[in-house]
Amino acid sequence: MPQEIEIKLKIDDVKTLRRALKRLGARPVGSASGRAHQWNVIFDTPDGGLAKHGQLLRIRTETPQPAGRRLKSNKKQRTLLTFKRPVSSGKAHSGSARENHRHKVREELELEFADPVTLTRILEGLGMRGWFRYEKYRTTYRLPASSAWARGLLIELDETPIGVYVELEGPSTAIDRAAQELGFSRHEYILKNYLVLYVEACRKQGKEPHDMVFAPED
Repeated sequence: MPQEIEIKLKIDDVKTLRRALKRLGARPVGSASGRAHQWNVIFDTPDGGLAKHGQLLRIRTETPQPAGRRLKSNKKQRTLLTFKRPVSSGKAHSGSARENHRHKVREELELEFADPVTLTRILEGLGMRGWFRYEKYRTTYRLPASSAWARGLLIELDETPIGVYVELEGPSTAIDRAAQELGFSRHEYILKNYLVLYVEACRKQGKEPHDMVFAPED
């Protein structure tokens, strides 16, 4: 099964980050802006059987966004079904993050579907339920081909209801160098997922966690 290697970084100054990305020659991936709204639903059995084994099953609906504003149209959406699980013992790639414990490493399978409603019904028919929902705006960047060290690296800027983060995904060495180029050290790496980060944020604010969604617009 393919492996996903990644870290998160908490971004307190977005303008400084964007200047660093410009200096590195980063370019948006996908739509003209590279920005997309992502609506995510995590599924599990009623007894939490997947979570107990460190597994994740998620439906993500992604809608490209024009720069600087939110898009109301449902055009150009795509739906992805993603399954993740811990890396099996003895299956880590040579020199992978599993061996150095710096990064988050998961086995990952992903398929694109045309109809999220039907896909949801199928999972529910199998006894699953959507128990946690979260949304974010993601802008995905790649560095130019001249930066050979960054081959296979994705830089993903996430605007979430609990703050702004960057996810660096790709080869371990590229992740470490990109983090350094963006002004971060290894002790600032975050390996937690957004569910854990959201629950921690709610605890700090004395709020009961529900779904991680943006407040309704006026």
